[in-house]
Amino acid sequence: METSVLAWIGLAAMILSLFLIPLGLPGVWVMIAILFLGVIGGMVSPWIFFVLILLGGLAEFLEFVAMGRMPARYGGTSRTFWGAVIGGLAGALIGTPVPVVGSLIGALLGTVAGAFVLTWHQTRHTAGAARASVGALFGRAVAIGLKVFVGLVIIAVGGASLLLG
Repeated sequence: METSVLAWIGLAAMILSLFLIPLGLPGVWVMIAILFLGVIGGMVSPWIFFVLILLGGLAEFLEFVAMGRMPARYGGTSRTFWGAVIGGLAGALIGTPVPVVGSLIGALLGTVAGAFVLTWHQTRHTAGAARASVGALFGRAVAIGLKVFVGLVIIAVGGASLLLG
């Protein structure tokens, strides 16, 4: 296949992988993998690829910071964080049968439910657990927003590198 056709296919796959991010799936790393194929094919500079890997790692770090700090601001503990993570993954899996938005809604509801259950189990205080679970929801929303933004930057820089390289 001609390289420009492959570049357009890679760009389309990167755009599609952007929709994996709100579902809690590794959309950023799918983009990085696509760009790695571009590096192998000589269409993407290794330096650009290296910088985008660092950006992807920064996005993962910021996700964990947001998911850990926001519940703490609302009275949550480390159990709130782990409840949010486990609940978000379980909710995304449970919501999968609903087309298009089921996983996203399931992940958000699972985040709240998981954070609430583990915080309540630790404190036996319903109001405090509810407040911490709202913080976990805000943390999840901030984390999704940050990762989508980083994904857009990777698409812009990596896509331009694919198409122009």
